[in-house]
Amino acid sequence: MLKPFLLFCAAGAIALAPAVMKGGSPQESAPAPAAKARISPELQAKAKKLYELDCAMCHGDKGDGKTDIAKSMNVTLDDWSEGKALAGKSDDALFDTIRKGKGNMPAEAESRANDALVRNLIHYIRGLSKGSAEPVHAAQ
Repeated sequence: MLKPFLLFCAAGAIALAPAVMKGGSPQESAPAPAAKARISPELQAKAKKLYELDCAMCHGDKGDGKTDIAKSMNVTLDDWSEGKALAGKSDDALFDTIRKGKGNMPAEAESRANDALVRNLIHYIRGLSKGSAEPVHAAQ
């Protein structure tokens, strides 16, 4: 009788550990997409490095999406270098995609990239565009 109870308690403790380590509840640990982060040279340098390490292998150094990995996975990625692909997407939508992943794209964990860094990554990605890549504004 005691063994199942202890297993249940251990499972609960493991599930709550990430939130507790950050000092909040599981509901509080969810990112706030609407939060604005400062864009700074230091964070932009980190965002560029993050892009080079995690994103460029599929999306390409210039954001055109024409890479051997994308081709081998039979995936057609948006061409961010043209701007049209990003112009219709809000920063919040991009944030959500980066955080949660999409299709074969893995999620970017908060333990690897905090919200401010992800916001700077979005700014960096928009900068890859030759045309207008201004975000649409989400309905308030």
